[in-house]
Amino acid sequence: MTVVETILRIVVIGTGATAVMDAWLMALKRMGIQTQNFAMIGRWMGHLFKGRFAHASIAKAATVPGELALGWLTHYAVGIAFAGLLVVLRGAAWLHAPAVLPAVAVGLCTVAFPLFVMQPAMGLGIAASRTPAPWKNRLRSMANHTVFGFGLYLSALVIAWMLRWVS
Repeated sequence: MTVVETILRIVVIGTGATAVMDAWLMALKRMGIQTQNFAMIGRWMGHLFKGRFAHASIAKAATVPGELALGWLTHYAVGIAFAGLLVVLRGAAWLHAPAVLPAVAVGLCTVAFPLFVMQPAMGLGIAASRTPAPWKNRLRSMANHTVFGFGLYLSALVIAWMLRWVS
């Protein structure tokens, strides 16, 4: 497999896994469960580009033009980066024979990024400690990222199956 083929697979797997997570989030939203507002991620990124990392409250920070689109773009770019991390950790052979455990483990480990980087920077505290229901938010984040891990596996499995079928 060439470097370009590996990168393309990583992009498709990361995009697919993020889409699986988004389907999960939409299902939660339909059940009345509050989910992430991607405009806030875009707002944070917009301010980050201007040199401001941390906020007392990202919701009270000045709006950024195109923040919703920037939030979605960031969400998918991070999903692709995490797929790349999985391939770096497991090797390109994982792309040919995906295994569920490494994918779910990486998915679960990715929860460290929102808990220990994004939430504190957005004024929510370490691991959502400044929110009204920290443990509920932590568990929800863990569930979301576990679903992302299953999405990594399912996306890689579908691609591997399709490429075997085409060959």
